[in-house]
Amino acid sequence: MGRRIRRITKDGSIVACGVDATDLAGEAERIHKTSAVVTAALGRLLTAASLMGSMLKGEKDTITLRLNGGGPCGTLLAVADSVGNVKGYAQNPIVELPLNAKGKLDVGGAVGRDGRLAVIRDTGMSEPYVGQCPIVSGEIAEDITSYYAVSEQVPTVCALGVLVNPDLTVNCACGLLIQLLPFAEEAAVAALEKNIEALPSITQMLSQGLTIDDICQKALDGFETDLLDEAEVSYRCDCSRERVEQALLTLKEEDLTGLADDTGKAEVCCQFCDKKYYFTKDELQALAARSEE
Repeated sequence: MGRRIRRITKDGSIVACGVDATDLAGEAERIHKTSAVVTAALGRLLTAASLMGSMLKGEKDTITLRLNGGGPCGTLLAVADSVGNVKGYAQNPIVELPLNAKGKLDVGGAVGRDGRLAVIRDTGMSEPYVGQCPIVSGEIAEDITSYYAVSEQVPTVCALGVLVNPDLTVNCACGLLIQLLPFAEEAAVAALEKNIEALPSITQMLSQGLTIDDICQKALDGFETDLLDEAEVSYRCDCSRERVEQALLTLKEEDLTGLADDTGKAEVCCQFCDKKYYFTKDELQALAARSEE
């Protein structure tokens, strides 16, 4: 299980949210069998979604991050609930690229830089809220920061990191999201900027043994803080046979009945968790009849 925590300064000027997403990113790699650079990219987006999901107000609210920069990994998608549990996938899970100029996985090259980041909040209203902004770097953390500045006008600092082992498993993954609240004083802004500049990389801190709470406290050094909330988070898919049936009902009758193979069965695979659902020809015909109704 991962762990997510939120802290707020006593003067109400800054809120910080951190998540240890090692297990989340590791489960995504296990399910989707991603290459190293896609593991890093998808892990970062899942971590960002977990952070942003924890800021939703309604218990049943969800947030979806959709990123497509025209790079070889195609569309990346991550969905989070209001606790911070996530699910997601990469359109192309296997991408091989040389290391970037810094000798690190080239996430920006895999994602691409010619596209948009879309943030979709479903709060139970008739239509979900959709915000978009152009991709800045494809490194994801900078793109999340830009989204908040452009679409929500909220000064935000986002740090995301995923370390991948030589055997392609996830060594560690974590994220930090810090936001200035309205009426923050200049002194608080200056102190926060100084702290951020002095911070090591977030994965370096986690791999050195710091907890996600330690990292939040380090970012807010010099401020008195209160714990807002904390929770265990995980990679969690809520697919079911009923949900798959509802998706199939959106197909045309001829497309639905044409799904069956030579054995008279159809296999439908969940793109988030790879769970497989099987339907007989008779079941597909029954669904087609319901669709016509």
